[in-house]
Amino acid sequence: MKKYNLITATILAAGLFGCGVQNTQTSAVAQTSVSAPGAPGEAPFWAYAGKTGIGTSFEQYQNGHYSDDAPTAKVSKVWFSIAKGMITETMFGLIHQAQIKDMQFVVVGKDFTVTEADDLDVTIDYLYKDDKGRPLSLAYKVVSKDKQGRFSLEKHIFTDPDGQSLFVRSIFNTQLDGVKAFVTVNPYINNNGLDDFAKTTEQGLVAWQGENYLSLQGAKPFKQTSVGFTGVSDGLSQLKTTQQLTRVYKTTGEQSGNVSLLAELGEIGENSQFDLTLSFGNNQQSSFKQGQATLAKGYQAVLDNYNGKGEALGWQDYLQSLAPLNNMSEQTADNGKLLYTSAMVLKAQEDKTHAGALIASLSNPWGETVSAKTGSTGYKAVWVRDFYQVAMAFMALGDTATAKTAFEYLEKVQVNSKTQGNNGDTGWFLQKTHVDGELEWVGVQLDQTAMPIMLAWKLHQADVLSDAELTDWYTRMLKPAADFLVDGGRAKILWNDMQITPPATQQERWEEQAGYSPSTTAAVVAGLITAADIAKLAGDDANATRYLNTAKRYNNDIEKLMFTTAGNLESSASDGEYFIRIGQDKDANSNTKINANNGRDGFNKKQILDGGFLELVRYGVRDALAPSIVKTLPEYDDETLADNLQVKYSFKFTDGSGTFAGYRRYGNDGYGEDEVTGANYAEGGKNSPGQRGRVWPFFTGERGHYEIAAANANNTLDATKQQAIKNSYVKGLEQFANEGMMLPEQVWDGVGVNKAGYTLGEGTNSATPLAWTHAEYVKLVRSLSDKHVWDHYPIVTKALK
Repeated sequence: MKKYNLITATILAAGLFGCGVQNTQTSAVAQTSVSAPGAPGEAPFWAYAGKTGIGTSFEQYQNGHYSDDAPTAKVSKVWFSIAKGMITETMFGLIHQAQIKDMQFVVVGKDFTVTEADDLDVTIDYLYKDDKGRPLSLAYKVVSKDKQGRFSLEKHIFTDPDGQSLFVRSIFNTQLDGVKAFVTVNPYINNNGLDDFAKTTEQGLVAWQGENYLSLQGAKPFKQTSVGFTGVSDGLSQLKTTQQLTRVYKTTGEQSGNVSLLAELGEIGENSQFDLTLSFGNNQQSSFKQGQATLAKGYQAVLDNYNGKGEALGWQDYLQSLAPLNNMSEQTADNGKLLYTSAMVLKAQEDKTHAGALIASLSNPWGETVSAKTGSTGYKAVWVRDFYQVAMAFMALGDTATAKTAFEYLEKVQVNSKTQGNNGDTGWFLQKTHVDGELEWVGVQLDQTAMPIMLAWKLHQADVLSDAELTDWYTRMLKPAADFLVDGGRAKILWNDMQITPPATQQERWEEQAGYSPSTTAAVVAGLITAADIAKLAGDDANATRYLNTAKRYNNDIEKLMFTTAGNLESSASDGEYFIRIGQDKDANSNTKINANNGRDGFNKKQILDGGFLELVRYGVRDALAPSIVKTLPEYDDETLADNLQVKYSFKFTDGSGTFAGYRRYGNDGYGEDEVTGANYAEGGKNSPGQRGRVWPFFTGERGHYEIAAANANNTLDATKQQAIKNSYVKGLEQFANEGMMLPEQVWDGVGVNKAGYTLGEGTNSATPLAWTHAEYVKLVRSLSDKHVWDHYPIVTKALK
């Protein structure tokens, strides 16, 4: 690599100065140098995680896979995100492989320089909508206005479904004379912010690391180009201080680092338009070729193909394939806008090399304070629990093809004798992996081992899996999982060396505590009962009986292990009887402490509430009116608890129609911004005692599901009740969505120092969009449409009677 760059620098010095001379004609003071100084540049960090938009092309399966041998062009494997009006992490190849941190435009006048990272007034909308305002594709229009009224910038953003390019149209408007526009890109090739090289060419700008290349080019030739090391020689500091480039660089030379690309687009006035591509390939030539092909097709043709107009297959076609969508829209409070968006957002967060690999979020939580010196998937990875929620949402939408492909993918993330580094027992599913199955986190979470069984049963009930297919999967994947739920075993892989004895789990659904968890146990019981039914179909009667008997035994112990009758919450609403979040011994009334986590000290287990008990109702393990469930609701809903222990918070609808409920994960949650300093979670790489987990919107959906179940149990789910649930829980989730209709992981709850300036109910910088939140919204709408809980398991209720 170093030899190549030395040769490149020599060629540039000998033969490309003519291009540099041409560039200096647009800026008389610019001097051209070969190599930029200042390697490796400033320390790299990821971009803001609160995305207002994400996008990629819709691609069609070929026999359950994405194939470059399809009748149309090769599969496009480019994803992008938008935050604070800017194009942020853009991925190519695998869905977690970020190639840039951001791409932003710069406007330079005689006495000012403004970047998109500065404080502009930003709005975001969709380029293609129906007559009800529902998005029909993930193509965006972003308008940024200078607060002093000097200019406006409109961007249209989408990918080329027939190539490996991001297409960006920029439209500038200004009444001032002598104003120029620039574009700058901060490459993070191959998912890290160091080790990159960059140079200018006659075609445009290019950056690379190894065999991964990124190119920036325009429909019109750039007036001037430069590369450099970010924060040192990237050109921005020159523009900000002198409003011109006094020196440009042709290459970053032999040293790699955090590099930046800069190009002058030209002078702007009224409706000054520039079309750009950010393109990818495994060499410089292929990268530029991709961009040239996209630009040659032109804006309208690429956008039409992306949208699915005419003969092209695009997002419009995907939405039209979802048969339940229109009926479901009747149970929304926004005419289906968020529902249409959610369908596309969920599909967009699937990898296109490993079909069915559904990630948690196309973001890196609290990204702008998380180091990017090394690769990080963030939430762009597979958690089987989040995965299950999304697969069930696809079923609710009528997309059984993706649900089935997702189920088949799960075999890749189950521990078996061939799993790299495994020296323990098999059958359980890995905590978190890359989409290609590479190990990342290896804790044992028993709900993640139960949920694939539950999903298989649902797919079979819907005739998506045939008897023969289900029997085959029972032998290959489901029986080993069910056996682990009965027998447990030794987890011995990487750092993990622990004996697992179900139903106690090494980690519950928040990945932080070991012990007996209501939400985990709900899934384990449901998983074993559905496994028993599948075993019968497969002719394995002995194990069918074993699985069922074990499920009943676990079920009989739920209240003893997890429901306290000696609660010690200081609450006027409490009678001392409620489900605890988790217990690490077998006496729900003991005063043992659970472990410290996320900077927070451990508390007496009876002090900590969460909504996990509602999963017992969702899956059919407990009736909605069961005494233990009903007795827990007052504590769960108590807004007079000490703030650190309070779970429920009320929010006002912006239309003045009342309030709606939001919930934290649990009392004493530390997974969030610091309430004392306002700092991001684990800012600087360390936890702090003031960290505080905020409200998670999908709990509004979980509570809405409970209300449906309770109304059915009371025989009160009439039109009036249905409307009430729609106008509280469904509408509440819709209000939590941001302007781009992305649903967050967490929202600001009004507690503590608000360093970021969030408004109440606004998504924080944790992770947006969160697939689980969008999935919960979809399932809630489907449940309300059907008048019964979508992922309820009647066979579980029947077996436990």
